[in-house]
Amino acid sequence: MLSQKEIDFIEYWSKARNRQRKLMYQLAVGLPIGLLFGLLIIMNFYAGWYKRADMVANSRFNPVVLYVAVIIIAVFFAIFSKKFQYDQLEQRYRELLAKQKNEERAANTDAAIMNENES
Repeated sequence: MLSQKEIDFIEYWSKARNRQRKLMYQLAVGLPIGLLFGLLIIMNFYAGWYKRADMVANSRFNPVVLYVAVIIIAVFFAIFSKKFQYDQLEQRYRELLAKQKNEERAANTDAAIMNENES
């Protein structure tokens, strides 16, 4: 028997799954998290905690490369994390649908057996 929480999830996901599948939605929702991740990379770079790497970076460093790399990492992280989350929710949805279908079959089989016994 499905719990009320599982039934609510099935109803929610049947409505939201098409919207969350789109690439632009995944990018729009995941980009703030990706940019936060990129900001942490930039802060780590400019913190200067590793002096030898800091000396090498200052001798031949182009900041544009760092910013482009951070943007690429942020976009990749945003899309990848949202696609992963979508796949997990989709798998849960399909498992619950299969469970619901099996329960309906079992109930129909039980009802058919009861009808045959009554006849």
